[in-house]
Amino acid sequence: MALKQRFTIETNFSMASMTDVIFLLLIFFMITSTFVVPNSIQVLLPRSQQQTQAKPITRVTIDKDLNYYVANANETERQVSFEDITPFLQSAYSADPSIFVALYADETVPYREIVRVLDIANQNQFKMVLMTRPN
Repeated sequence: MALKQRFTIETNFSMASMTDVIFLLLIFFMITSTFVVPNSIQVLLPRSQQQTQAKPITRVTIDKDLNYYVANANETERQVSFEDITPFLQSAYSADPSIFVALYADETVPYREIVRVLDIANQNQFKMVLMTRPN
């Protein structure tokens, strides 16, 4: 007597529910990532009883025509040759050893010109800051 099986077992696996779960996770992470604040660290800085004055900065400026200009503190900038930058910075340093030298360069100035000025600061151990002008 041969009995016939009424139910057959299928060996297929349905991925439909898996894709639903993946899409739900994707939507969840997309929504929650917009809530992240980029500056989430809040720091309360101490206040000073005295106001300290900012140190006057010695400036070296290179324009787009590779002209060099130097100035101390609130002086107007004057044009100098590249060879005159070192004596100028040394005299400024001897007057005040805690000076900062700001280097302003036009965006079209080649890097080698900027590096030449930075090398002067490095050889003489000046504190130099490369500055950008706001748009």
